[in-house]
Amino acid sequence: MATLPQLIEEDIAEINRSVQELLLKSDASIGLLIDKGGFLISQVGDFSSFDTVTLAALSAASFAATQGIAGLVNETNFTSVYQQGESFSLLVLNVDEYSLLTIIFKARISVGAVKYFAETTLREVSAQLKRAHERDPENGIDLSMLNVANTAPVFTKKKRKVA
Repeated sequence: MATLPQLIEEDIAEINRSVQELLLKSDASIGLLIDKGGFLISQVGDFSSFDTVTLAALSAASFAATQGIAGLVNETNFTSVYQQGESFSLLVLNVDEYSLLTIIFKARISVGAVKYFAETTLREVSAQLKRAHERDPENGIDLSMLNVANTAPVFTKKKRKVA
């Protein structure tokens, strides 16, 4: 698996801004940026009543399983996974080779509306991840090697100021 680019505080702030805008436009409840290994990178919204660490891991596993199914039906790539519930629904979208965006929203909200508003967010988050990778292409980060449950402190580095 490719490694996630080294993200700094400014990257996370820009990603969070984009996800927050998605939540406002779509009326979704939570947005989680996760790496494809299932580690939580960032969370936005009212996530106090959800176990977001476990949701991240299971979202990535569900997406990986869907990619396996895509191969079995001769599809090169499925770009999303949708789970509809009675109270909440969940949409997992592919961002890039490193990450996924999981969106949790009330079941009464149309998945089509969430997907529509997510298109801009996916482009913005992908572009920010690309900028992070270009800033330091040799120093990606493999979250699975860190053996930590809470990855948030990993992304609090600030940009170095040049004197």
